[in-house]
Amino acid sequence: MLLNVEQALWLFVSVVGVEPTNNAAERAIRPAVIWRRTSFGSQSQDGSTFVSRMLTVVTTLKSQHRNVLEFITSSVKATRERQPSPSLLPQVPTAD
Repeated sequence: MLLNVEQALWLFVSVVGVEPTNNAAERAIRPAVIWRRTSFGSQSQDGSTFVSRMLTVVTTLKSQHRNVLEFITSSVKATRERQPSPSLLPQVPTAD
């Protein structure tokens, strides 16, 4: 029921920084929607899985202002060398 989440609906009024719209989420999925519309989607479950994972990686890295090509290159290199894959988690600066 809507009344069960009524308090959450008005969170943007009392918490600074909470947007009253879902524009950020819509902007995040827009490239996937455009890709699906222009390419007619994928033709297999494996293709769909690959696309969903790549779109997740690209969207995550762009939101963190990280280089997508460097990350993909590092991932492939790590896999070929049987090393741990790089993380998609935000990089936290270390205090040296």
